[in-house]
Amino acid sequence: MRGQTSRGGAGRRARHRCDGCWREQPHERQYAESCGSAPQFRPHPRAAGASRQESGCRRAHRRSAAWSDDPVPDLSRADALMWRERLAARVTPDLPDRVADTQGGEFGTLIPADKEWPAGLDDLGERAPYLLWTRGATSSLTAALSDRVTITGSRASTSYGEHVAGELATGLADEERVVVSRGAYGIEGAAHKSVLAASGQTIAVLAGGLDRPYPAGHSELLGRIGDVGLLVSELPPGAAPTRHRFPARNRLLAALSGATVIPEAGPRSGTMTTVIAAHVLGRGVGAVPGPVTSATSSGANQLIRQGFAQLITEPSELLVLLDADEVSSRAATVPGVRQQFDRRPQRGRAGRSL
Repeated sequence: MRGQTSRGGAGRRARHRCDGCWREQPHERQYAESCGSAPQFRPHPRAAGASRQESGCRRAHRRSAAWSDDPVPDLSRADALMWRERLAARVTPDLPDRVADTQGGEFGTLIPADKEWPAGLDDLGERAPYLLWTRGATSSLTAALSDRVTITGSRASTSYGEHVAGELATGLADEERVVVSRGAYGIEGAAHKSVLAASGQTIAVLAGGLDRPYPAGHSELLGRIGDVGLLVSELPPGAAPTRHRFPARNRLLAALSGATVIPEAGPRSGTMTTVIAAHVLGRGVGAVPGPVTSATSSGANQLIRQGFAQLITEPSELLVLLDADEVSSRAATVPGVRQQFDRRPQRGRAGRSL
């Protein structure tokens, strides 16, 4: 599997689902559309008035990009103007060349109609990405949801947290499970490195374009993951990893895996937005207890104490979270998760993606 890049049909025509209507679309056009509108929080054209019976979504994008004043079917004049203004700053004359460069390079693309598209992302509903950029073996996305585990946590980690993250990641690799993380410093870097050392499979979800690895200090690590594992982003090459894109990425981490585990994190850590997303999606959440004197373990300890996460001390306990029968019903067993974390200071609210 390693070293083989599936391009998800890049350059060919593919069927694309847009909220109930189907239309033949080339990947290049979908790339142009993803560049023309922000993928995380843009209002869907149907939400702006497009009819389910008509393929107004694609017509809205295409005709808005044409810089004309012609009416857009199923959209009001105000809504059409909104889309034209948004696209005007993004659809530049060099866009066709940018499309050709990326499609012919080392990066591939996936859309929901592709067989490699991870089905777990469909659980995000309107917040699901329209397109994924990939580098590496996309076959790891076709495995069952229970075959992938997200490990996330504090960047300012301790040696204890990194050791625990490494042990969990190695145990998952030995069980042929795929470890999903973000390639960040601290807990996540330790998890990726341990999986690679064990010759396992790992996926790094980036907050910017795949040609702009971040953090820069992990460029070599991310390059290695792209060579033998998989890099994924919902943003096109060239997109900068700006501040608002980091929390938006967390919904993908939660949706890609059957369970999320936090080896170490503080109570205000951005990791908590992944916890919220995982619970909303009905995924399992685990946390590793840490010293009561350690601020970096206080978030994980709080999750366990309040019943929002199962206590995890070894890989075998983490595998229990992946039981398919439990995952589907877990969202209803722990009510009030989002309300509890909504009480955090305003500083943490920007990261909420669900």
